[in-house]
Amino acid sequence: MLFIMMALGACKKSKVTPEPDPPASGSNVKQTPTTNRTELTNDSLFLYAQQIYYWNTALPSYDDYVPRQYNTASTDLINYENNLFNIVKSSGSADYIAGNSDPKYSYIEDITTRNPAAVSAVPNSRLSVDLDGNGNDTGVMWIPFGTNNSYTIFVTVVYPGSDAEAKGVKRGWAITKINGRSFGTNYNGEYNAIYDEFAKSSVTIEGYKFSNDVQGEAFNLTLTKKSYSSSPVYVSKVITSGSKKIGYLAYGRFSNENNSFTALGNVFSSFAAQNVTDLVVDLRYNGGGYISTAERLINLIAPTTATGVMYKEYYNATLRDQKATIMKNQPLLDDNDKVRYKNGRMMNYFDDIDYTVAGNTYSFSKIGNLTGVSNIVFLVSRNTASASELVINSLKPKMNVKLVGQTTYGKPIGFFPVRLQNRYDVFYSLFETKNSADQGGYFSGMVPDAALSENPTYQLGDEKEAYLAKAIGLLNSAAITSSNTVGSKAVMSVGSKTIALDNQNFNAPVGDGASFVGMIENRHKGR
Repeated sequence: MLFIMMALGACKKSKVTPEPDPPASGSNVKQTPTTNRTELTNDSLFLYAQQIYYWNTALPSYDDYVPRQYNTASTDLINYENNLFNIVKSSGSADYIAGNSDPKYSYIEDITTRNPAAVSAVPNSRLSVDLDGNGNDTGVMWIPFGTNNSYTIFVTVVYPGSDAEAKGVKRGWAITKINGRSFGTNYNGEYNAIYDEFAKSSVTIEGYKFSNDVQGEAFNLTLTKKSYSSSPVYVSKVITSGSKKIGYLAYGRFSNENNSFTALGNVFSSFAAQNVTDLVVDLRYNGGGYISTAERLINLIAPTTATGVMYKEYYNATLRDQKATIMKNQPLLDDNDKVRYKNGRMMNYFDDIDYTVAGNTYSFSKIGNLTGVSNIVFLVSRNTASASELVINSLKPKMNVKLVGQTTYGKPIGFFPVRLQNRYDVFYSLFETKNSADQGGYFSGMVPDAALSENPTYQLGDEKEAYLAKAIGLLNSAAITSSNTVGSKAVMSVGSKTIALDNQNFNAPVGDGASFVGMIENRHKGR
């Protein structure tokens, strides 16, 4: 379902999408005629939410909410972000977390600021590598470890194809200075500055090289921002452990068919050729992407015994009952961003899309030659979200599934873009997914079977790395405990500073400010 968004986001229409008429009923006395562009779009943000937002019945009336009040910010985008945030807040739903300044799930983006290489509708202009596999940065994913007032930035992933990879940057490098500025004493106050420095065309990083807990030589390296193509597969290998052959895959994002399908197919063909008996899938840095790609991965993993329902998508009653008439204003686009027509009529998201549960139920359809795996361990973190969680949840009724790492993000919600003003794509929380056992609702995240902190100084795929070492132990029937794990420790010295080796102590985002979080549906079924 998530995949339809890509086509939508890239659309460039010659005409402005018509603004919706006010609802036929409800308290809308304050919605007076206006020609003010900002007021019209603020109205649209709220009126669409009243009909299509997953928690729409919890929203106030137009007159109680007054969407036009959000008009004093320095830019229209900030006005609309403030409006969307307060719509979410007024719902009191899982999309709102007290103390946060952004919704947990819903987004709005200005499509004119998108990655210049992108053709997909992907929220968040900070995206480093988009869901088409296009990078436009220096190629470093970073995460802080420590506490808000004493932390160190560690490189956790180097994007394939990037300048950072070409210049030899490795996971586990500790960064203490960026463009001559020291960081490490006030993360909540410094996060945006860190991002701003990394977003520049040239970035000089300084710090220390680490490998397997050991601090090595200092480094001072200048990286250059560039456009590049990047594989979503970070690492794949087969590990022999006792009588088991364990296939390990570190997968970065559920990118589109062109970027992911062949890469994943090659990995699982190799696993099958090497007679893999068990799987470890590393999704600790995977915030989601296209549902269609998530479904592809599920069908590559699942044994042939997995049949019947994989998962279902649940839209709100207004959409299911075909009462969300506002969606008549959203043209239905094809994969080339062209408006679709049927018998000379422009198709739209009201008349031509099926939002019923029956129409959005998806089933297993085995792919590939890896047919008999029944045990799988997923490596997860607070950055594991959405489409990643969908994969885990869909396989739980069909396989022996274990989780190692940290509690996941908690996003059983998907979306597709709604275009406003021919410029802004709004990704409202639109539907919830549940597996064949009707299990879902993991809004607070999935709790791991083995909880432990990450040590970024070990490479992904290293059998001594804490998460992978624990997973191998579980597959060999070792007890599920987090103690005495190789590659896991409580503190680390970086230069002259000692930090807590933990990345769960921060209120501000702990990723590189770039990673996509979400499930995009791009496979709408017609009525």
